[in-house]
Amino acid sequence: MVARILAASPGGDVLDVGIGTGISARPFEQAGCHVLGIDPDVRMAEYARRNGLEVEIATFEAWDPAGRTVDVVIAGQAWHWVDPLLGAAKAAEVLRPGGRLAVFWNVMSFPPDFAEACSAVYRRVLPEFPFLANGSPGGTASYAPLSDKAAEGIRQTGMFGETEQWEFEWDRSYTRDEWLDTVPTFGGHSQVPPATLDELLTGIGKVIDAAGASVTVGYTTVVVTATRLGPG
Repeated sequence: MVARILAASPGGDVLDVGIGTGISARPFEQAGCHVLGIDPDVRMAEYARRNGLEVEIATFEAWDPAGRTVDVVIAGQAWHWVDPLLGAAKAAEVLRPGGRLAVFWNVMSFPPDFAEACSAVYRRVLPEFPFLANGSPGGTASYAPLSDKAAEGIRQTGMFGETEQWEFEWDRSYTRDEWLDTVPTFGGHSQVPPATLDELLTGIGKVIDAAGASVTVGYTTVVVTATRLGPG
């Protein structure tokens, strides 16, 4: 993904919107880019700075570029927190002609047997909770509301060429402990009472033990992207 974005961009000056811990910025740095991050959260910014990244604290819509321009604007797992039209307009403001806006999300899919067994745990422990309530998540189709909204915001600016959607498939294997460390980071899980979360994790741990103490999760990285049109 990084290679394709850079190949379709005029240079290596990158602005990372919602840089967070820097997980999306690092592969661009490793590819030789200069990355500037924007994030509204002070703690996130401090974490990224400790890892050598340059970060300014602001929401993207309110951020002042102070006349600076870049070749690429990215947002990993973050663009749904940005107003799709205002964000695309701000990206157009800071992109050089021919520059590229690329916003992306990682969409999970689970082995059917694992998904159904985990769904049974959720139904027992958190019957009102939507995550995995009906088995495996809906794949890339479940992210269509996010990607479609992003694409529409880009189109409405009139400042970009035709939007494209790129998809990159990959897998990640997790040990039992790695997956149990990951589950509490999913949306909504931070609101689950600690005792209930412990019960949930215990149940999921038993599912993974029964599956051989590891699980391989399929991912599709969905990229919505467009090129900034000429001067102006």
